[in-house]
Amino acid sequence: MPDENPLVGLAKFALETKWSDLPPSIIHETKMVLMDTIGCVLGAQTIDKGKEYLALSKRLGGTPEATVIGAGDKVSLSTAALINGELMFTLDFHPIMANSHDETYVLPTVLACAESAGASGRELIMASALGCEISSRLARAVLRHPAGAASRAPKPVGRLRTGNAHSNFGAAGAGARLLKLDMEKTLNAMGMAGHLCMVLTYGRWGAHGYNYMSKYGIPGWQSTGAVMALLLAEMGYTGDQYVLDAENGFGYFTGYSYWQPELIMEDIGKTWWFPYRLHYKPYPCCGAFHCALDCFYDIVQQNNLKAEEIEHVSVYLRGAMNSKPFTGKELENISAAQFSPPYVFSVAAHGVTRGPEWHDKATVRNPSILKFMDKVSVQQHPDYEAHLAKDPLNALSKCEVTARGTTFMVEREHRRGTLGTEAAPTEEDLVKKFRHNAERILTQEKIERAVNMLIKLEEVENISELIHQVTQ
Repeated sequence: MPDENPLVGLAKFALETKWSDLPPSIIHETKMVLMDTIGCVLGAQTIDKGKEYLALSKRLGGTPEATVIGAGDKVSLSTAALINGELMFTLDFHPIMANSHDETYVLPTVLACAESAGASGRELIMASALGCEISSRLARAVLRHPAGAASRAPKPVGRLRTGNAHSNFGAAGAGARLLKLDMEKTLNAMGMAGHLCMVLTYGRWGAHGYNYMSKYGIPGWQSTGAVMALLLAEMGYTGDQYVLDAENGFGYFTGYSYWQPELIMEDIGKTWWFPYRLHYKPYPCCGAFHCALDCFYDIVQQNNLKAEEIEHVSVYLRGAMNSKPFTGKELENISAAQFSPPYVFSVAAHGVTRGPEWHDKATVRNPSILKFMDKVSVQQHPDYEAHLAKDPLNALSKCEVTARGTTFMVEREHRRGTLGTEAAPTEEDLVKKFRHNAERILTQEKIERAVNMLIKLEEVENISELIHQVTQ
C-alpha cells in the first residue's frame, strides 16, 4: 500500500514511535490529562447520572478483562470502555482538547486495553499521547482543531456539521499499539474504527429547546466501536484501509462540513497538536462560560460579595448564547444545569465548591440558588470574534456585577486552565482538583498513592497498580 495513504502514516506513527521520540513536555502533559480525566471519572460516581452508569455496568458485565475505575468491577473490554467513557464525560469537568472532547473518546479504549494487556505506566503514557495526537490530527482535517487550518478552507454552506467521530482513529491506533497488533492488523482496526463511530450529533444538541442527558454524543458508546474493531482485527477481520480517501471516504460518509485530509500527516512526530489550546476546566460546566466565570469570581472575591448583596449579573461572552439550549432555566437534568448560565453563575455566587457539588440534588434544588437565576443576563461580547481571529487561545469575556449601589466590572481574554497563556494551570492546581474529585470515593491513603503514581507514571511497572489505587 502506498505511503501517501494517510491511514498508513497514522498506523506507522502509532506502532513505530519510540519513547525517546516523545518530548518531555508531551510526557508531562499526557500524565496531567490522565490525572484530570481519571479524577472526573471518580467524581462522577457520586451523582445520579454516574450512579446510573455504574448500574448499567453491572447489567452488561462480560468477561472480566478491565476495571470500571472507582467502582472496581471487572467487566469486558467494551463495557469498561463504555462506562469509563461516560463517567469521564458526566460532570463536564474534563479537559477540552482540539477544541472539543477528544480525550474522552480516546482514553476509555486506551485504559481498558492497557489494563488487559498488563501494560506499564510508560506504555500507557505512550499510547495515550499517540491516541490523543492522532485524534487531534483528524480534528484538524475536519477543522475542529483551531490550529490555523480554518483559514485554508471555504466557509460551509448551511449549518455546520460536526462531532467527535474523528476521534475513533486515535482510540484504535493507540489500542493497536497496546495489544501489539502488526501493521496489517492495525490498518484493519483503524479502518473499521472509521466506520464504527458516531453520527455527527453536535448540531442537533438543544435544537428544540430541551436538554437531554446524552447531550451531543456518548463517548463511551463510540469507544465500544474502537474495542470491537481492535478485537476483530486481532482475529483477522479486515477493514477499510482506504477509509481516509479524500474523494468518498471518511469525511464524505460521516458528513463533516470540512474535509482536508492533507492536514493529517503534516509534520507528524515533529509538531504535537493535542496540547495546543488544551484547557483544563476549573468549573464543571460548558467551557463557553469559563472566562466569564473567572471574571465573576474575581469580582466576588476581591470585594467579598455575598449572594444576597448582588442585584444583577451581566455576562458578556461568545455569540449564540441567546440560542437554545443556553437560554433555558428549567433544570430538568444535569445537562440542563451544565448549559445554563443563570444556574452556574448562581451556584458560583453562593460559594458552592467547584466540583461534583455543583450537580448534587441539594444544590440543584436549593431555593436561594433557583431564585438568584433571575438576576443573571447573558449577551454576546461585541469584540469576541475580532479577538479570537487574532488569537485562537482568546476567550474574551466580561462580567458586570451590580451590588452595594456600585457596578463592578472585570474583563479577561484567557480562561483559567488554558495552556500557552498566563492562565495556564500548575501541576499543583491539577493535583488539587484530582484530590477533590476523588475524595468522595477513595480514602486519603489511596488518593495520595494515586497522585504519586500518576506524577511518576513512567516508573509504574504494571498499571494494575494504578488501577488498584483509583478503585474502592
